Amino acid sequence: MFEGFATTDIDTAGARIHLRHAGKGPPLLLLHGNPLTHVMWHKIANRLAEDYTVVACDLRGYGDSSKPPNDAAHMNYSFRSMAQDNVEVMKKLGFDRWYVAGHDRGGRVAHRMALDFPQHVLKVAFLDIVPTLHMLSNIPLKWAVDSYHWFFMAQPYDYPEKMIEAYGFERYIRKKLDKPGVGLSAFTPEAMAEYIRCCNAENIRAVCEDYRAAVSIDLEHDRADLSRKIEMPMLVLWGEKSHVNRSYKPMEAWQARASDVHGKVLPCGHYPAEQVPEETFAELRNFFRE
Repeated sequence: MFEGFATTDIDTAGARIHLRHAGKGPPLLLLHGNPLTHVMWHKIANRLAEDYTVVACDLRGYGDSSKPPNDAAHMNYSFRSMAQDNVEVMKKLGFDRWYVAGHDRGGRVAHRMALDFPQHVLKVAFLDIVPTLHMLSNIPLKWAVDSYHWFFMAQPYDYPEKMIEAYGFERYIRKKLDKPGVGLSAFTPEAMAEYIRCCNAENIRAVCEDYRAAVSIDLEHDRADLSRKIEMPMLVLWGEKSHVNRSYKPMEAWQARASDVHGKVLPCGHYPAEQVPEETFAELRNFFRE
């Protein structure tokens, strides 16, 4: 995986971020979701690197990036803090403006980056999410059942951590990725092994803090920005079989928060880059190329 990519760690003000980078052309930052790592991009990263300088990072708390301590306000795992990490990473790599694509949690980091640092983001792409505030303010029963982990993992430390540890980390990863009607066949043995390797007690603590932040400090930040719209071009991709498609209207949700929205439903579930890599690659390449 990631043949020809350089691997490095970059210290930011709040964390040490693990990443791979390679390619030529305009910089493209790739941000992963939960319970994944930057490895989720392995089926398309090399091809994107033919046209872009690809930077694929592990978010703080995930993969081989550091896991800062918990804090009372959950600010250490807010999307604002994660966005700040990745802005610092891109600057230290010598970039001032870049494209960014984020899946799941990484998409929420990209959303916050587009709001907090619009001077650095040329275009932004979101894979299988709607805005956090919109989602949590309009919860259908089906989404609540599908996405129970949002509220389970947001419970006070260390109840969910201990429950997941008792269940077993490898068993948890396989269960989390095994979405109804889609299954695990899209995940290569190499990628699955990486997701399992990176799932441990410290990772789960950090992930739970991520979800605690999402229902607290992140909502405060989002409410404070309700009068602002994202002005740079935006691409929204979501899976036909995803819980997002079953419960929300992604284009309408993003059009309320942005001025220039393009979008397409893909024939997959929640993990487009691994389930339909050809379509995901083509959509990203073409959007950022325009």
